[in-house]
Order: sequence, then structure tokens, then C-alpha cells
Amino acid sequence: MAHLSYFLGANTPEGFHSLYHQLPDPAQASVIYILKGGPGCGKSSLMARVGAAAQESGLIPEYIYCSGDPASLDAVILPDRQAAIVDGTAPHVIEPQFPGAVERYVDLGQFWDCQGLAGHRDEIRAAFQATAAPRRRVQRCLSAAAQIDADLRELLLTPALMEKFRRRAAGIAGRELKKAGDGGAVRQRFLSAVTHSGLVCFWETVELQCSRLYVLSDRYGLAHQLLSPLLTAATAAGHDAVACLDPMDPQRLCHLLLPGLSLAFVSSTPAMPCPLHPARRLHLDAMVNPELARRHRGRLRFSQKVSAALVQEAVDGLSQSKAAHDALEALYHPYVDFAGVTATGDAILRQLLEH
Repeated sequence: MAHLSYFLGANTPEGFHSLYHQLPDPAQASVIYILKGGPGCGKSSLMARVGAAAQESGLIPEYIYCSGDPASLDAVILPDRQAAIVDGTAPHVIEPQFPGAVERYVDLGQFWDCQGLAGHRDEIRAAFQATAAPRRRVQRCLSAAAQIDADLRELLLTPALMEKFRRRAAGIAGRELKKAGDGGAVRQRFLSAVTHSGLVCFWETVELQCSRLYVLSDRYGLAHQLLSPLLTAATAAGHDAVACLDPMDPQRLCHLLLPGLSLAFVSSTPAMPCPLHPARRLHLDAMVNPELARRHRGRLRFSQKVSAALVQEAVDGLSQSKAAHDALEALYHPYVDFAGVTATGDAILRQLLEH
């Protein structure tokens, strides 16, 4: 069964970067369920059941995965119903704008055996502290890698190269982005993330929405220079866009999806090569001044090697944090009434699918 997969948060050089304001706008939404409750109380499983039921009813939901653990859900969005169900706990705390009328709190903490948990108070405190320490290391490693990447781009992005990108974007826009309206809407998402299992990218989400692909071979992290003007041109021509941010620098783009045109522009890097078959492949590396690249070959190779090693150190830190979180969940599991959680999920399902 088809569903779209994205992240709405990412581990970045500045810490956790949240896009949870990109959930359905409460001013237009029918209902948003905000799940509250601690680790191990069944939030992800509840959302997975909602998503599966929505698919069985013929809807195509968006699954929003956790960048700390890409096997775990943080939200399910039902675009056709203007509805969502979301984990509203840290680090992506959600507060309602129209409480009761649109957003509804779901307290899964009511299903805890608090007396039983109190007997493990010291263990739980220690487990929470154990999840936090590796995340500080993750941020430091990603920050160092990002500075090296920025130094590399600063070396290569000469005015002449910037002009090449501008002309190439204008040519593509003239060919692909015909006028369709007065202004397109932009949704921001992370298609990729740095996770405890390495770099993850949801390529199947591209395939589900876009049959024509421009694959941008990008060894040096230059794709944003092409994608940014393409996004501007697409929205000016009236096309809705999914702007996929770079988890190593959320101010930059690394992919651009135009589902209404069944068209995507995706970056393919040595760390995350694109496995999809392109309609066209653009070799961004070949646009770099060859003399400049030759003169600084050693520096470029060293920068890329060190940056990749730092990202791997961040992945190792996320693995440690995940192991600590698993231990924390194991402390909670025996003291959760999962039958009550299941019954609450059933009630939410009925209400969602009746809208």
C-alpha cells in the first residue's frame, strides 16, 4: 500500500531542527490529534495503525518518521482530510492554536501504572540522562563537518560558477516550468536525515510522486545553487513544490519535488547516491573550474574525508542515544496498559475516518 515518507525534524549542526509548523495549518485543518506521553507508551504504534487504516480506506497518508529512529513514527498526516496525528512531546512539542475546536490532546500517560514506575525512579532518571549525553556529541560532530563543507563550497563557488548555475536554472525553467497560475505553495520537508542507522533518504517518496527525474551528481554540495532558483521559478509559474532541506544546513535545499508536474530534481552524492533512473543527469562537478579543482585537489579530498568521518562519528553518537532510549522504553513497557492505548487508537480512527 502506498504512502509518502518524510521527516519533519532532523539532527543538524545547530541541534534538532523542527519543521512541525509544516503540519496542516490549524486555520484550515479539520482535526489534529496531539499525543502526549512518555517513552514506551505506544505512540508510534498507535500512529502506524492510523496510517494503515487510512491506506486501507483508499487514502494516501504522509508518514513522518523520527530522525533519531527512522523505524519510529512521529506523525501521520492525511492531506485529503486536512487531518493529522502527531507525537507532541519533546523535541517537537506541539501547542494548539484552536484547542478543542481543531487540536485535541490525547493523554496516553493515563495508562501508566505510576506506582510501579515510581519503584524504578532512580533507574529512569539515569536512563533519561544517558540519552542526552550522546546528542551533544552528535551536534559537535555535525557542526564541525558542516564548517568543513562550507569552507569547500566557499573555495569552489566563484562568480563565474554562480553565473553558470543561474543560466542552467533559467534554461531548465524555460523548458519545464510553463505558466500554470499566479503563485504556487511551498511545503518544507526533510527527505533525508542523519540517523542512528546512517544517512537515510526516502527515495520511494520521489518515485511515488514524480515519474521524471533530474538527478544532480553533486560531489561538492553545490546543488542548492541550482535548486533555489528553480524553486523560485516553479512557484512564480504557479506550481506547488515540496522543498526538501539539507539536514547538514537547513537553510539550503538538497532536493525539489514538483508533484503536479510529476517532476523532481534530486541530489546524488557520494554519501547518498540516488538509485533512481533519471530522465536527465546533470554533472554539477563538471561545472566547477577545472583548473581550480586541480590546484586544490588535495585540499578537496582531505575536506571530504574528514567531513565524512565526522558524520560517521555523529551516527555512532546517535546509535548510543538510541540504545539508551531503548533501555528507557524497556523500563516503561511493563507499566503501560496497552489495551487502553489500543482502545484510544480505535476511537481516534473512527473519528478520523468519519471526517
